[in-house]
Amino acid sequence: MMAYLVAAVTALLLVAGALFALAAAIGLVRLPDLYTRMHSASKAGTVGSGLLLFAAGLYSQDPAVIARALAGFVFFLLTAPVSAHLLARAAHRSGHDLGAISVCDDMRER
Repeated sequence: MMAYLVAAVTALLLVAGALFALAAAIGLVRLPDLYTRMHSASKAGTVGSGLLLFAAGLYSQDPAVIARALAGFVFFLLTAPVSAHLLARAAHRSGHDLGAISVCDDMRER
């Protein structure tokens, strides 16, 4: 019975992670400019990757592997959004234009 529960939770995490990764991929293709694309990739990609990593750790049922998976998820949460922000800031400072749909540039120097 416990094996079925672990398999069901793992399957749920895999599907959820895959959906978040799919949302990030669709955002990369469909969103209008660099900044919104980076936002999609960093947020949805981080959550999707973390859920997939946690599913792999849970499926192993080894506490050491689960701990490493959680550490990897925390690493994703700490590094991916920060690096995307810094890359977007560098792109903005180098003069990369916002998309036509953007209504406000809060980082524009006055």
